[in-house]
Amino acid sequence: MDRTLISAAAVALDLGSTSIKAALLDRRGNLQHIAAQPAPAIDSRDGRYESSASEYVQIAAQVLQDCIAQADNNPPLGLCSQRSSFLIWDKASGEPVTPLISWQDDRGKSCYERLHASEETLRSLTGLRLTPYYFAPKLSVLLQENPAWREKLVQGEWLAGTLDTFLIWRWTQGRHFVTDASMAARTLLMDIHRQQWSDTLCHLLDIPRSILPHLKPSTGLNLPLNTGVTLQASVGDQSAALVASLTDRSSEALVNLGTGGFVIRSLAADTSAFGGYLHTLVYQNNQQETQFAVEGTLNSIAAALAPYPVKDCLVEDLAANDIFCLAEPSGLGAPYFRNDWGIHFSQSVSGLTTRQIGALLLEAIIFRVSRILEDFHRHAPLTRIYLSGGLSELPCLQHGIAQCAPCPVSHLQQKEASLLGAALLASEHKIGCHRHAKDITVLNDNNALVKKYQRWKVWFDALLKTPNH
Repeated sequence: MDRTLISAAAVALDLGSTSIKAALLDRRGNLQHIAAQPAPAIDSRDGRYESSASEYVQIAAQVLQDCIAQADNNPPLGLCSQRSSFLIWDKASGEPVTPLISWQDDRGKSCYERLHASEETLRSLTGLRLTPYYFAPKLSVLLQENPAWREKLVQGEWLAGTLDTFLIWRWTQGRHFVTDASMAARTLLMDIHRQQWSDTLCHLLDIPRSILPHLKPSTGLNLPLNTGVTLQASVGDQSAALVASLTDRSSEALVNLGTGGFVIRSLAADTSAFGGYLHTLVYQNNQQETQFAVEGTLNSIAAALAPYPVKDCLVEDLAANDIFCLAEPSGLGAPYFRNDWGIHFSQSVSGLTTRQIGALLLEAIIFRVSRILEDFHRHAPLTRIYLSGGLSELPCLQHGIAQCAPCPVSHLQQKEASLLGAALLASEHKIGCHRHAKDITVLNDNNALVKKYQRWKVWFDALLKTPNH
């Protein structure tokens, strides 16, 4: 059967936690021939999240080849990766020594507890807060538990790195042991101001600097791979999504609502994050120019909503009572970082229906997002807010955020933002990105939801004043 091949500007590969996807970027800036397969199943027990690294690379290679087969040229590759998932492997054989240890894995808890006194140093150098989910706390615990592993890594018999590092090493037949600035910035080992591995951080986390991969910019890599393409860009998945979703204008903010949530806006190079928010290194180009952003986070919101029929909730269901709520089961994210407040209601909900409880949880997400946006707007005025992610498809969330936010809100219509961003970086932005967004109507400027939001902030501030218990 005849098939039409396209002349692609780039090909992108997204190394996700649940699926692995590839797509071609055509000359008009559209994604074509999206190929996808499920990622290897993750075995989760007792806080550990592990899967097969070898199987992961095999699936990634197949998905990439399925996509490249649809191109009539040899397009450059843009890679985006789940951040903080890592493994250790044998340098001689190339075979994994450990499973692929997911970013969700919490085995770094003991390191987290040990380093509380050094949290301000960690924050000032990395722009992040100390949590068990980053690469360094997990690796630190593994090396403490297995002293012989440390020796093998120091001697160069074994290698350790995030998923991007392993894949690039395998696909360059061991010639390149590297990671890019955006992935390195989420390890807790890189000084984001100097964009170098930090001796101070390596000492605090007890990880030899000599075992870390070489740092590279995110673009202009020009690394030929044995898959038949040349890797030109490699970034973290969130960074890729930002490239596709926002301009570099700091007056715009992105609200992504999915498994978790984040609210992010670009920062000028000489500006630091503020008020407990994360200072995110988005990417570094091959001229060593770096884009930064400020970020607020919501933890595990999809898990909070999962038991409730939130798809049935209407805007009219919001602000139907005076009960206030928090909707982050694993604790409040940036800028608060309070793990003592999970899902919490101001009074009993035993008399409410599941739909009414779902509406309260949706309110909590709307209010948390709006509070972050208010902080951003107060620091420097925002002109436009964009919504993305699976949960942003809920009209209830769309209209609720639009009613409480400090400036106009639009919903991004494009899908697969991480793939699109990785492809744009690989094409060196020679192809324009067409952002398709739908403006969200503010149904009532002075409605009950806005008034409840003002009361929620008073209740929330009072909670925050209570000691961490």
